[in-house]
Amino acid sequence: MKRPLLIFIVLAFGLSWAIVLPIWFGGGLSSPSMQGLATLMMFTPAVGVLGVWAVTRTPAKEWARQTGLTLGESRKRTGLLVLTAWLGMPLLAFLAMGLSAVTGLVSLDLDRLSLFRAALEARGIEAPADLGTAALLQIVIAVVAGPVLNAIPALGEEWGWRGWLLPRLLTSNGVVASLLLSGAVWGVWHAPLTLLGYNYPRLGSWAALTFIGFCVLAGVLFGWLRLRTGSVWPAVVAHGSLNAVAAPVLLLGDAAAPPNELLAGVTGLAGWVVLAVAGTALLRLSPVRRPQPVA
Repeated sequence: MKRPLLIFIVLAFGLSWAIVLPIWFGGGLSSPSMQGLATLMMFTPAVGVLGVWAVTRTPAKEWARQTGLTLGESRKRTGLLVLTAWLGMPLLAFLAMGLSAVTGLVSLDLDRLSLFRAALEARGIEAPADLGTAALLQIVIAVVAGPVLNAIPALGEEWGWRGWLLPRLLTSNGVVASLLLSGAVWGVWHAPLTLLGYNYPRLGSWAALTFIGFCVLAGVLFGWLRLRTGSVWPAVVAHGSLNAVAAPVLLLGDAAAPPNELLAGVTGLAGWVVLAVAGTALLRLSPVRRPQPVA
């Protein structure tokens, strides 16, 4: 293993475990510090990139270009794909929920919105009289503002996984192999949280293995955006949008039969099908080229 890759992996993985350890010894996913530490963990891949930069001593402008912090060769293309990612991820989330409903993997409750009501009450919030408007407003805010609100922590991850690691893997692997491998590494990196059942609470520690599958498929989309534009920003927007919409869409389910996260929604098996189809279509219809190798 070459030195830059070793530095990146040690910093990204080591710091993620160090940050999350208080959660392990302080109540698990119900810990009061859970949200704050999980957000802080998202910056560890960026620290890994900075660690590599400190060793390689590449000029700042060149390093920014190599790791995707610029807008790439075509600002118009990058802007278009930023917008596509902004609106496309919510579309995929709704398609996954629709597929879940059609196949019987989830029961929707669009009339009473019982699961949305239950979620509000669990947080100590009194459900408004017009619950439908409140649910619609939450989804609209997630779609419109989610990528902006999540941009900085999403950049903390994407600068590492798609900005630096993906082009690095391409120096010795094919495009598809690199996309899959970078997604798998991204999934394993989540282990400090997923071993506690994060995203799939019914599975317990098996959530760590399951989430790798989701990250591989989502990573193909994020990676395609990065390679197609030469910029990490479309992937940042896609990541931020996905984080914003995944949970609100699931709340359209029925409280009497809550969605099984393993099966329903964009992170469930139905979502895996939607992501796999989308990723395959992108790679076939608009192949990407290898970027210039990074140090």
